[in-house]
Amino acid sequence: MKRLLLAVSAGLMAVSMASPSSAADLNRGAYKAPMYVAGFSWTGFYVGINGGYGFGKSNWTNVFRTTGDFDVKGALAGGTLGYNLQTGAWVFGLEGDIDYSWMKGSVTNVAVGCLGCETKNTYLATGRGRIGYAWDRFLPYVTGGAAFGNIKSTTFGGASENKSKLGYVLGAGVEYAFLGAWSAKIEYNYVDLGKATCGAATCGVDTDVKFKANIVKLGVNYRF
Repeated sequence: MKRLLLAVSAGLMAVSMASPSSAADLNRGAYKAPMYVAGFSWTGFYVGINGGYGFGKSNWTNVFRTTGDFDVKGALAGGTLGYNLQTGAWVFGLEGDIDYSWMKGSVTNVAVGCLGCETKNTYLATGRGRIGYAWDRFLPYVTGGAAFGNIKSTTFGGASENKSKLGYVLGAGVEYAFLGAWSAKIEYNYVDLGKATCGAATCGVDTDVKFKANIVKLGVNYRF
């Protein structure tokens, strides 16, 4: 009998010592990894300002002559409006801008009868799509779409014609969100407005005036 009591007592002591450990194991539960929290979001509307410099080529060509390519260059400044939609790390957007332009150039070529023929771009607007890949606040992107601008052709005598032309634009850039809703970008665009016709009344004979340019811009945007 004494041996039976000793065995029962030992068993009860073993169970009581094991119970806290088992309860702790039950309360601890399975390990769960922390949930992923997305970083900065580029989604939303934005407005901004931009400015930059363009350099490119123009030429005047008709049935009798061609000036060959000559340089056009100058500054640009204007405003920007756009919208981004971020899906994962990919950012899809639409952006439009319109700039006042001081890009111009002239050529003198007596052999083809061109004395100070000048090509000037007085404004330039673009409507583009953007596709970017976001690294949190950094957004490199490619862009492309339509370009719309004025080609002003001026002869040596001062007579001129203005033609608004539709062309295309291709480019790439990088944008960085640096303070709350503010971001800054640098962007390169290649613009081709095709050719405008300077009529016989101004240029003596119908003349095709071509304009294309490389443009580097800096911009600051504010997102809503």
